[in-house]
Amino acid sequence: MPVTYGTPPKSVTYDIVDLHNGRWETRIHIVDDNGVRDMAVSYARDGQANSGSGYAGEGDSAAVNSPAPNVLVMSLAKDKGLESVRVYAVSANGKEMTESAADVDDDGKPFVRNFRFTRARR
Repeated sequence: MPVTYGTPPKSVTYDIVDLHNGRWETRIHIVDDNGVRDMAVSYARDGQANSGSGYAGEGDSAAVNSPAPNVLVMSLAKDKGLESVRVYAVSANGKEMTESAADVDDDGKPFVRNFRFTRARR
């Protein structure tokens, strides 16, 4: 992960919701030292572009595909340019998710960062 990424957030919550009409919605809630950021995108898992809502610092639209039942690939764009590519993989027991995010740093060098999430109790 590049040094310029900054301090990790205090918490990040993902909610991936089946809308039961062939569409899904990913909702992300981030709490950090600067406050709260909420964002969401509703999509079919067909790789086509969809507009997002809420905080748009990491993208204003997304295309999502699911090459396996436990994997989502999300391409994020901002101002009609590629922002990053994210891969979300859920463990076999459903208790953990890994996010791998591919991007470039301020010098144009590519990197991939990984974050591990544990399922919150409901």
